[in-house]
Amino acid sequence: MRFTVDQYSQAFGLQKDVVLFKLKTDQLNYIIEDNTTYIIVTKSSLDKEQRNNLKNNSGTQQPTVNKSAKTTVRFILSLYKQENQLLKDKIKQLELRIDQLVADKEQMLRDERDKIEQLYTTKDDQLKQILELINTKFLQNQSQDRHEEDIINVSLQNPSALIELKEYLKSIDLTSPQKKRIKKRFIQAANQDIRIIRQNGKIYLDFAKYDYTDLFKI
Repeated sequence: MRFTVDQYSQAFGLQKDVVLFKLKTDQLNYIIEDNTTYIIVTKSSLDKEQRNNLKNNSGTQQPTVNKSAKTTVRFILSLYKQENQLLKDKIKQLELRIDQLVADKEQMLRDERDKIEQLYTTKDDQLKQILELINTKFLQNQSQDRHEEDIINVSLQNPSALIELKEYLKSIDLTSPQKKRIKKRFIQAANQDIRIIRQNGKIYLDFAKYDYTDLFKI
């Protein structure tokens, strides 16, 4: 047996929208002929009351409308349950998607935080190196200043006395390598520089007459 949508709606007491929904969700068997949809119904799928109604109205084009309120309400509730389940599934999918987006965002923020921390760590290391260089240079300049001050003090304290280079180097605040370099510089210049006095194989300085600042540079 086959029915149009309107005939099926009247025969089974269903709203036309409900019948169309059943067609859309493939809950009914149907065929399309000449742009008309026909719903296929087998007698075995009908209950006794529906069979009698169809039998009594077999000579008419419109089957008898079944006004069974219980069947209609049960069917509508079934549709609502299906729709509700579909909505629940969509909500669950959206929640999973939101959780993933939140996780991705948190990971991105952690990565950005790590980059910033790494950047500041690198900058701190560079700043430390710069400060160490400045401090080293300052200490060197300070040592040079003290050394020049020692030369001036010795000149003032011993205006007319000769001072042996070895003894003088012991009295000033310099490292052993620095003293060795200065002593070597004096030895190399001894035969050419009139400021350097050699007696008995020793080198003497006369701060009253000469300025030795250039030879004492570190």
